[in-house]
Amino acid sequence: MAKIETPRPVRGTQDMLGGTAEAFQERFAHVVATFDRVRKLYGFQRVEVPVFESTAVFARSLGESTDVVSKEMYTFEDRGGDSITLRPEFTAGISRAYITEGWQQFAPLKVATHGPLFRYERPQKGRFRQFHQLDAEILGAGEPAADVELLVLADQLLRELGVSEGVTLNLNTLGDAESREAWRAALIAHFEAHRGELSEESIDRLAKNPLRILDSKDPRDRPIADSAPDIDAYLTDEARSFFDKVTSGLDAAGVAWERNSRLVRGLDYYRHTAFEFITDRLGAQGTVLGGGRYDGLIENLGGPSTPAVGWAAGIERLAMLIDQPAIDKPQIVLIPMGEAAEAKATGIIADLRRAGIACDMGYRGNMKKRMQRANASGAACAIILGDDELARGEAAVRNLGTGEQQAVALDALIGTMTAL
Repeated sequence: MAKIETPRPVRGTQDMLGGTAEAFQERFAHVVATFDRVRKLYGFQRVEVPVFESTAVFARSLGESTDVVSKEMYTFEDRGGDSITLRPEFTAGISRAYITEGWQQFAPLKVATHGPLFRYERPQKGRFRQFHQLDAEILGAGEPAADVELLVLADQLLRELGVSEGVTLNLNTLGDAESREAWRAALIAHFEAHRGELSEESIDRLAKNPLRILDSKDPRDRPIADSAPDIDAYLTDEARSFFDKVTSGLDAAGVAWERNSRLVRGLDYYRHTAFEFITDRLGAQGTVLGGGRYDGLIENLGGPSTPAVGWAAGIERLAMLIDQPAIDKPQIVLIPMGEAAEAKATGIIADLRRAGIACDMGYRGNMKKRMQRANASGAACAIILGDDELARGEAAVRNLGTGEQQAVALDALIGTMTAL
């Protein structure tokens, strides 16, 4: 008979067991709990959107020419013949819901969420094909104060998670529509003059998304990108004033920032503020939280002209920066020897757990092996129960740290263990 081949796990996903799963979940839960506590301080409501949407939601919001849409989305045709995509990010779904659910009546609307996302991309440190993000958005607010509030929220979140050390807020302005268009034209002229020196990817971007050439990692592009004009020369007075209000607001709130004139967002609906919180602790791909103002997105999805700003942060990446939490260990291990002892131990362990004591049962192997596993578990003590102990109406309680052992009456066992 031919051997049945076991399917392998999908690349970019995780299986975890025992202490590894416990440690990850502790960190994960800590990130989410801290986010929920901090976002409530700022008045951000919890919002939920579907894990999948019509493919058009993401194609229109992220742009057909982007890598996410052209290469990374998990898209399929459902039984009704509709094209469906697992969400690769939150903003598009929230913006769609803002239109279809009539949430415009609540503007300015401050919302936050977290959950799983899906992208087909090369896995790297802290990045997986099934991953999780925190997300915070302000919809219907065109004032610089909204940008400031989101950035201060992000800064406080990182501080309360204890991961702010070594994290730098990189900040840039993309200007208003007039500023951005003038800058875009200047960049195209600059890159066209060096077309023969650009990488193939940047030549492709020159026609579709020229701003993205500025953050190219290809060494052929770097000298050309570094010599490209900055947006500052093309900012309108209104755009310059907007950015000044954002930076002065951050200064007033005590949030440190650095100007990064090469930080861009390629799609035309992005305006004004773009930002990333970058750490030096996760290698080259060091962004732990990023976002910006996307005043044209909701209009792209068929809604009214609506200013909006938001950010997202990878939960796995944040969890990697948190100190290793203590792993929960059983306080007590029961070791029954024999069928009668095992039956009695089943009742004892149930009562101990109901009393709030973490317990485990050592029910396999000889006495030596069971004691070895009890010691390895990190438990404080073992309750040993055999035929002799049952006949005397007692159990042997051994301190696994000192090796000291005492006899405890069965009817006093729960009270004795609870008092430890």
